[in-house]
Amino acid sequence: MPKSGVTYRLVIFALAILLGIGFALPTFLQTEKGAKITLGLDLQGGLHMLLGVETDEALHSKIKSIASNIKFFTDDSGILVDNLRVRQDRVSVTLLDPDEEAKLDTMLAEISGLVVEKTGLNYVVSLSEEEKLNTAQYAINQAVETIRNRLDQFGLAEPTVARQGEESILVELPGIKTAEDEQRARELIAKAAHLQLMAVDSKRQDQVYTMTAAEAASYGNVIFPDARNAQQKHLVQAIPILDGSMLTDARVAFDQNNQPVINFSLNSQGAKIFGDFTGKNVGNYLAIVLDDKVYSAPVIRERIGGGSGQISGAFSIQEAHDLAIALRSGALLAPVKLLEKRSIGPSLGADSVKASLTALILGFVAVVIFMVIYYGLVGVIANVALISNLFIIISVMALFGATLTLPGMAGIVLTVGMAVDANVIINERIRELLRSGVSIKKAVEQGYANALSAILDANITTLIAAVVLYSYGTGPIKGFAVTISIGILASMLTAILGTHGVYDLLMNRIERSKNMALWFGMKRG
Repeated sequence: MPKSGVTYRLVIFALAILLGIGFALPTFLQTEKGAKITLGLDLQGGLHMLLGVETDEALHSKIKSIASNIKFFTDDSGILVDNLRVRQDRVSVTLLDPDEEAKLDTMLAEISGLVVEKTGLNYVVSLSEEEKLNTAQYAINQAVETIRNRLDQFGLAEPTVARQGEESILVELPGIKTAEDEQRARELIAKAAHLQLMAVDSKRQDQVYTMTAAEAASYGNVIFPDARNAQQKHLVQAIPILDGSMLTDARVAFDQNNQPVINFSLNSQGAKIFGDFTGKNVGNYLAIVLDDKVYSAPVIRERIGGGSGQISGAFSIQEAHDLAIALRSGALLAPVKLLEKRSIGPSLGADSVKASLTALILGFVAVVIFMVIYYGLVGVIANVALISNLFIIISVMALFGATLTLPGMAGIVLTVGMAVDANVIINERIRELLRSGVSIKKAVEQGYANALSAILDANITTLIAAVVLYSYGTGPIKGFAVTISIGILASMLTAILGTHGVYDLLMNRIERSKNMALWFGMKRG
């Protein structure tokens, strides 16, 4: 050990303290610059929602998707079919050329989960019971992922989105304080964002205002309103040319009138289908349909290659931004409905913060006083480690953008106790050696060596439990696991390495003093 007493332990401890204080200050002072800890729903208030998924719609979308595949395959292969219809939970189609039967059979056999009933050349295709169950489960899981992606891109700090029970989704949004923010978040979550490119039935478009939905269905069509003028109607073919599942990107742009529009891109399969359709239908109309509303229905002037398109709809910039997020995140396979909504006011969060801070401060002060009274000046060294521990926890959480929840604050209080425990073990080992007549320097070195295994055992087992909690827990449980994990690592740094470095610095002074009561709070026998 150098004569100055400055060892690598002290240097690392000093750097940890400086960095801890530096990165924790923005959180304590709430400055505009610098990384800060975000408060969770239970501390700053926000919105709690329970959503249900209408899985029947997912089954209907699946059937329509199968119909689109049949249409694309028969068109692409030159197979003549008639009466391709979607009726509730099944697709019906009539094959006109018996020689093509094997091709259509092979194509349908390649799609798993189908039940195909044939009467001559008439096909009725439906989903098997197992496929229906799988589709419903997939719709719920996909809704969880899609909503989470949308909220992440919306800019909310650590929203909680988790499946709850068989068919429900829990959504918690910290920081939603105004009615406008709540409305915008709810619209973003619930927006189906179901994009479809559909052929307009130009022959019967003039009859759309006198036609009923049943009459339209008899021709294989559906009636959709215009997005900008609800009085205007469009008659489009029920089976879409392609849908948003083939969309790869959607970005906000501006048209020649400086109005926000959304440019979208399709994957290679979608680009081929789009290019083939537009090439064969020059002069006809193509409807861009989003959530069962027609945003535009332009005339196809020429084959459109490259797999890109544009949605225009008199959007505000914010509407276009949110719609682009919804499209990029993927369409919801099934609509979601609000089952329960609860707003948690900031006042409740403030009460929680106040009560938790009071508990933390009182507990901390009690520990500090006890350590000084019982252990003397080495108790002060332990208290420096405790304070450093808090700064390091706050700074690491701020740097990683972690969210502090009420369980997280409990984790900090628990960490303080564990850090004290480590210092108590070290000091007791040193005292035992001093009582047995070992020199001060040797007692300190052996005291740390003897305490190390006990401290490591306790901290590693707790760390393992925290990792398990993080892996299988959600929301506040994860916050607790993160907080206590950071606290354990910080505690090992400050208690084992940090305080040992301070002993190294003060060793010569302690040895010259030989005042055991002052330094260690004990009398040598």
